[in-house]
Amino acid sequence: MGAGHAHALYVHEHSVVHHLPPHVKVVAGFTFVATVASTPREVPAVFAVHALLLLVAVRLARIPLRFVLARLVVVAPFLLLALVVPFVAAGERIDVVGLSLSVDGLWGAFGIAVKALLGAATSILLVATTEVPGLLRGLERLRVPPTLTQIATFMVRYLEVIAGEFARQRVAMTSRGHDPRWLWQLRPLAASAGALFVRSYERGERVHAAMLARGYVGVLPPPASERAARPADWALAATLPALAIAARLVERSLA
Repeated sequence: MGAGHAHALYVHEHSVVHHLPPHVKVVAGFTFVATVASTPREVPAVFAVHALLLLVAVRLARIPLRFVLARLVVVAPFLLLALVVPFVAAGERIDVVGLSLSVDGLWGAFGIAVKALLGAATSILLVATTEVPGLLRGLERLRVPPTLTQIATFMVRYLEVIAGEFARQRVAMTSRGHDPRWLWQLRPLAASAGALFVRSYERGERVHAAMLARGYVGVLPPPASERAARPADWALAATLPALAIAARLVERSLA
């Protein structure tokens, strides 16, 4: 149970961002996203500054830009929603290449798109530079209830185990001549998923009993390599949100 867990979004590097304590990065990321979310949609110049700051952080972390762009596909539903807003919003309208669009809707679409992209990119940067156990440990240091972090820890650790068992069940079904491809063929697959749920529950009970027998009291011991955050760590991590807040304040003073 003490082994680390590397997820698909993590990029193994030795950058200055990777070496920051996880809870420091969580605070910095949350503050930056909150600043982006509170920025009015009518000031695209400030959003450009936010994007530039985030791009600098990505470069400092040595994360390939294409890695971040490929994973921004997750915000596609929000972008599709943004495309619809100018057509359905009320208020003053303008003609763009023959289409009647709402001015307020255009600003709304811009706000949805840019905030979704910047928020998602910040999350990708956080998980690309922080392994799952470290991220969960950082949340514990920020006083997130241990019950929640422990549930998340075991969920991450055993998600691939359960997915692997389900894949083996699917292979076994296929080798016996059953390969469901249509909705009305999914009954055996649903039955195997139910059996997997029961087996996973029983496995969880056995693992929990084994952990209690070994002295588990609800909190996993911290890793030996964990170190306390230094003032220099906080100062470095605070650079990104501090500059974003500064850009926001400058915009307000010039308005």
